Amino acid sequence: MGSRLHLSVVLILVTVLLSIFHSEQLQSSHSQTLLRIQQLLNFPAVLSSWNNNTDFCSTDSTSSLNVVCYDGTITQLHIVGETRALLLPKNFSIESFVTTLVRLPSLKVLTLVSLGIWGPLPGKIACLSSLEIVNVSSNFLYGSIPPEFSLLSHLQTLILDDNMFSGRLPQWLDSFPALTVLSLKNNLFNGSLPNSLGSLENMRILSLSHNHFYGPVPDLRRLRNLQVLELDDNAFGPRFPQLGDKLVTLVLRNNKFRSSIPDELSSCYQLERLDISANTFVGPFQLALMSLPSITYLNISGNKLTGMLLENLSCNPGLETVDLSSNLLTGSLPKCLMSNSNDRTVLYARNCLEETNQNQHALPFCHTEAIAVGIVPEGKKHKRVSKEVLSLGIVCGTLGGVAIVALLFFIITKRDVKIKIKNHQTKLISENAASGYSSKLLSDAWYISQTMKFGTVGLPPYRVFSLDEIVAATNNFDLACLMGEGSQGKMHRGQLKDGLLVAIRSVKITKNYSTQDFMQNIEQIFKYRHRHLVSVLGYCFECYLDDSSVRSIFVVFEYVPNGTLKSWISDRHYRKSLTWMQRIETAIGVAKGIQYLHTGIVPGVYSNNLKITDVLLDQNFVAKISSYELPLLSNLRKVGHGNPYREFQSPSTNKSAKQEDKSDVYDFGVILLELILGRTIKSRNVDTLKDLLQASITADGESRRSIIDPAVRKVCLDQSLKTMMEICVRCLVKEPAERPSIEDVLWNLQFAAQVQDAWRGDSQSCSDGSPISPLASRRMTFH
Repeated sequence: MGSRLHLSVVLILVTVLLSIFHSEQLQSSHSQTLLRIQQLLNFPAVLSSWNNNTDFCSTDSTSSLNVVCYDGTITQLHIVGETRALLLPKNFSIESFVTTLVRLPSLKVLTLVSLGIWGPLPGKIACLSSLEIVNVSSNFLYGSIPPEFSLLSHLQTLILDDNMFSGRLPQWLDSFPALTVLSLKNNLFNGSLPNSLGSLENMRILSLSHNHFYGPVPDLRRLRNLQVLELDDNAFGPRFPQLGDKLVTLVLRNNKFRSSIPDELSSCYQLERLDISANTFVGPFQLALMSLPSITYLNISGNKLTGMLLENLSCNPGLETVDLSSNLLTGSLPKCLMSNSNDRTVLYARNCLEETNQNQHALPFCHTEAIAVGIVPEGKKHKRVSKEVLSLGIVCGTLGGVAIVALLFFIITKRDVKIKIKNHQTKLISENAASGYSSKLLSDAWYISQTMKFGTVGLPPYRVFSLDEIVAATNNFDLACLMGEGSQGKMHRGQLKDGLLVAIRSVKITKNYSTQDFMQNIEQIFKYRHRHLVSVLGYCFECYLDDSSVRSIFVVFEYVPNGTLKSWISDRHYRKSLTWMQRIETAIGVAKGIQYLHTGIVPGVYSNNLKITDVLLDQNFVAKISSYELPLLSNLRKVGHGNPYREFQSPSTNKSAKQEDKSDVYDFGVILLELILGRTIKSRNVDTLKDLLQASITADGESRRSIIDPAVRKVCLDQSLKTMMEICVRCLVKEPAERPSIEDVLWNLQFAAQVQDAWRGDSQSCSDGSPISPLASRRMTFH
């Protein structure tokens, strides 16, 4: 009996020891895998605590790093690097990285954010068949979504934001029946959306913003749980999407929608945020939207919506922002919008309202525009029907052949009139749609999505400031807040009550300045809001007491804290120089800013006399043009100071507009030359250095690298460098007509960026090889 008991104890001990050994073996295997991941990610700061002695399953979790284990296996891996992480070295291999990842077969949650990972996503990642949540946002991944992804049948969340993924969305999206979150923001996806998207009944968040999608939105009414739909900055249209009634956020801004707003939208009682701005929606504006029980943000600006506002209309007291600007609204602004005005932003300029606080069109303007887009006022519809009924009664009371002949004559005549009216309206629609854009832009949805980014990129709403706000922000214009003074007035640094830092330019106005010209220029400045411009946030007037004429104008700009581009290129005694990739990104930003000034504003802004000191960098190193020809300040400078100045004209009336376009391209070429060489260049030396670049383009790679900034000489790809030099040389051609367009410059800069992003490991720091790029077919031919 004792021997049997002894044997049982021995067996139990052996089993426990084997279990512990097996667990330790698993733990050791997973530890080695995580340490290998640390190595492949080039030892990022977020993983600095990992070493051979780390007990990964027992470490404290943070918002940036978390490892979760279950039964001795790793089920969750959460790594978030530093914002704006740089590209991993050229010896990084996405294939090796994913091969290492799949050694963690029990992974259910995978988060790899801002780690500099680059390359096409391998289909091998589908070997992690238990994955439920995948977030690889803010990296440098490109190419299409691999078809093997369809094998991840348990997938619930897929976030690919802020990468360079391209191509069409696959038809097999219905392979993810449990998918609740699909976020693909800020990529290069294109084409129309697959109908299979409408079958994902568990979907709660669908965000496709800032891509190149186009065409109709699939029927999404089966997505009964959909709460967030973000489709902004694409080319969707023309019909309003078919949606369920559980929406909390609906953003359709800056697309090609041109239908009416469906009545069903007023039944979305959970809707908190609605933004349909910068489209061409027509028909009546549904006033009930302002009184939805949950609505806090409503933006319908930049459409052709009609309707009469009344003072006694009701609205939700929780409304924080309402933008009704640039529509065809008439009547009076509801009193409910003006209550609690300190806590609410209300914009309504460029309608035909009776209000005078914000600029309005004359009443006939709205009626004329409504007819031009085919909207017949309700009163006229009823009147026409009444006439037809009366005519029918007369015909029925008339006997004989004469009455029949008269009736036939009446019908034929009426049909001809309708045909003429229809043809006339069609012509007006066509002309209206084309105003302000070239045929090239209208035919290329990509350009529109890039250039028409009106001031909603992290900026507060454009508004009118009070003088008290300006005085408080600048501490009564304290000298300590003075940033500088020039021909366009003084510039003060300020801080608003909500903590936002701003730059405020103040300009004195003489009484001989035309009030009409003044108001026309005020109407223009709201357009100067773009990711790559130092954007206008609003303005304020100070008036004379005797006749209420304007004494001073204060223009409020965003404050850009990171200094000038020049200081990051040539003033290295106190700053680290920009990397090669950062220089390309900066050049792309400046080119996008110039493109917006030329094509995103009507009339376009040309001959901006740009210099490297006019380019500022924000806290994320996004380039912003600070000095451009703002019509209001330019015309005030002309009148108030007597300096000669080019009249601000529309490109349609300015015969030299094309040449002015190429003037900015030349200035951009000089900035590009300074980015490549890493020093400030005097104008008399530009031609000599341009010839030096021209000669090096046809030389070998070593010769090219020998003349560029030593700070980036060892980290650039030769094809990327050569492309940048070619762009620079072409921009600096003396004959303006031979310089490239800003669109061609932008395409080639992005080619240089993608080449640099997609490099492969080799023995040279600057390889002569380059991967195939989707932009290659668009490249300029250089001679």
